[in-house]
Formats: sequence, structure tokens, C-alpha cells
Amino acid sequence: MKAVARSIMELSAEIKRRNKDVIRSSGYEEPTQFNPYFEALGLYDMASAQAVDAFCTQLDASPHQRETIKMYAQAVHNLTMDIACKIVEGMGLVRVSFEGWPCQLKINKYNFTPETIDSCGVRIHSDLGFLTILQDDESVGGLEIMDKSGAFVAVEPLPGSLLVNLRDIATVWSNGRICNVKHRVVCKEARTRISIASFMLGPKEETVEAPMELVDSSHPRLFVPFTYQYYRNLRSSIKLVAGEVLDLLRTDS
Repeated sequence: MKAVARSIMELSAEIKRRNKDVIRSSGYEEPTQFNPYFEALGLYDMASAQAVDAFCTQLDASPHQRETIKMYAQAVHNLTMDIACKIVEGMGLVRVSFEGWPCQLKINKYNFTPETIDSCGVRIHSDLGFLTILQDDESVGGLEIMDKSGAFVAVEPLPGSLLVNLRDIATVWSNGRICNVKHRVVCKEARTRISIASFMLGPKEETVEAPMELVDSSHPRLFVPFTYQYYRNLRSSIKLVAGEVLDLLRTDS
């Protein structure tokens, strides 16, 4: 999958632009003013065989590339659901299902050069959905997470590993028991950096709110119920991407 990701990110911009959005930022992302060294290809729902086929067709994927992407998407989707279920079990919950929550696949490319050393490839942000599974570049570092003191800590590449990161929706769903993680990518060396991220987003129609078992007198509800799409739109409209929008949705705000 690493080899396939690298090869399709080397396609022409004309071909990559065929990868259209299903929802905002779910297709091809070109470099922007805010993230000038970053671009990405996206597959909105990797659990859908039809969506995976469409993604491969958009990019003129070879039979080998297509089969590799299919196998990877299925395996990582299964892993995503397994981790989510273990979170539920760890909190002592039953009858909680994440079926129908879309899982997005995103292939990221950072076009680092000697002039971009110490620049941010992606600015400080927290992720929108429930959880992220990241296959980082094993050769090129740069991922940094913010600790509780506000300092950034480097996450060095660990060959053969996947990194799990919890997101904004997990904070709301867990009634504050799970913390979203602010992070960024910094250019450490003048090399192309490729990573593959899988995002468990949020429910398509149901509201996002903590299960009743996680709300009591000692743990009052922290956030008002809202839909995932409402949260996406709100975060996009006010252009705050590091979890600040959650403060606007607190029950006491």
C-alpha cells in the first residue's frame, strides 16, 4: 500500500483532479495558502466496494493497484470498527454500534524542499471525527502532538506500526472522558513525505451525543447534541480547526 500510495501521488494534477469530493475535503486537495506544501487524495467511504472501485477508476489504477487498495481499505475498516468496539467495551457500555458511520481514506503528500525546512506542512489542528488510524512515513518524520502543557512532542516514525489518534467527536461522545489530540506536521528534511490516514467520521443522520450511561450527577452532559454535518459546517464557517469549536457547543456556553 505504501508503494501504491506513493505512485498515485505522482500522477499528473489533471488525473488527480478527477478525484472529486463527496463531502467537503473528501476528494483531491491541492496545495493552498494555509497548507502550501500539502496535497491529498481521498476516498469518502472505504467500506463501500462501489466507492473503492470509483476511486480507483478516477485515478486509472492498474489491476495491482486496485487490488491493493481494496485489500487495504477492507482491512483498515475492520480494524477501525474493532478499535471503536473495544473503546465501547472499555467504558462498560453495551448496545452501542458504529455501523453506518463512514470511514474515509486519505493519502497525504508533503512536498518538502530545502526552502521549507522548519515550516509547517499542515498547521495545528485536531481531527473532525471519532478516530484516526495513521500509517505514517517510516523514513521521514515531522508529526508532532501537543501535550497537556501546550508543548509539542515529536512522534518519531516506528516501522511496521499504525498510530491511533482520537478526534473531536470522540470527546463529545465520551462526555469528555476522551481527549482530542492537537497535532501538526513540520518539515524536518527536504524529502517528499507520504502518509495514509483512515478516518472514522460521524453518523450521517443521527445526532452526536454521549450515551446516557456516561451522564450522571458526577458527570453532567458537557455538550449539546448536534449532527456531524452541523459540526463540519460550523468548524468550516468560523475557520477554527484545533478543537475550539467544541467550546461553542458546551451546555454552559
